[in-house]
Amino acid sequence: MSNGSSITEFLLLAFTDTRELQLLHFWLFLGIYLAALLGNGLIITAIACDHHLHTPMYFFLLNLSLLDLGSISTTLPKAMDNSLWDNRHISYLGCAAQLFFYFFCATAEFYLLTVMSYDRYVAICRPLHYGTLLGSRACVHMAAAAWGTGFFWAVLHTANTFSISLCQANVLEQFFCEIPQILKLSCSDSYLREVGLIMVSACLGFGCFVFIVVSYVQILRAVLRIPSEQGRHKAFSTCLPHLAVVSLFISTGMFAYLKPPSISSPSLDLVVAVLYSVVPPTLNPLIYSMRNQEIKDALRKLIGHFSAALDSCFSTNYSHRMTT
Repeated sequence: MSNGSSITEFLLLAFTDTRELQLLHFWLFLGIYLAALLGNGLIITAIACDHHLHTPMYFFLLNLSLLDLGSISTTLPKAMDNSLWDNRHISYLGCAAQLFFYFFCATAEFYLLTVMSYDRYVAICRPLHYGTLLGSRACVHMAAAAWGTGFFWAVLHTANTFSISLCQANVLEQFFCEIPQILKLSCSDSYLREVGLIMVSACLGFGCFVFIVVSYVQILRAVLRIPSEQGRHKAFSTCLPHLAVVSLFISTGMFAYLKPPSISSPSLDLVVAVLYSVVPPTLNPLIYSMRNQEIKDALRKLIGHFSAALDSCFSTNYSHRMTT
């Protein structure tokens, strides 16, 4: 993708010039990244290994964890590398790849969250039709549609963004390659094509968000009719955190892409980017799964099998040494 400019690399945002703070940022990002890897990895393993979790809800949850791993692995490792080695450089093709993969994972995740809200709506508000509306084939088709839509929009936005002529230096005021920051480097009106595409994406995203909110409103209305106070509390404690994380993801993402340049600043852009690119993939395992008793039981069973396998291995090695 050549844009007719002489730019061969970009300079990402430097969090600080102080070496001690750079190392602090590295360890902070490493801790967040490992927490996201551990949480999402445990969910994927538990769902894949426990046949009791082979249901539509957990099938979508497995897909969500895969997308979370993809999105956070696209941004944080490069940020950690930059902080550790005091390096701000990213190649032109590396920037394009980072933008594509992050946009792909984030967009697919957003559409998958929409599907998951529909899944919960049918399960709670129309339980008698659940098996009909969300059969195995329908679930695969909906998940594939989310992944395919993410891929389509990622190709479209990446190709459109990197076809723009860039001549305003090569400094991006963000810790990863983000479309609004690249558009600031444009030296012609060609960036308006991408702005128009962003507006179309935002309209579609807002429509999905309205669908999610309406679904959860219907769910909460059904929950209020539950006679058991314990049942209502369980449903509220599950649905409200889901809606809070979805709202954070969508509101900060739309703010980053639609805010006017007059209110843009490096510190504000950085905080907003962290809120929509780092926080959701890290919190989703806690919000969607660790509060779920079935996931907890599956993880305990998985850890129990792993511990038993280790004990058997150590016992075999010890017996072999004693006999030799």
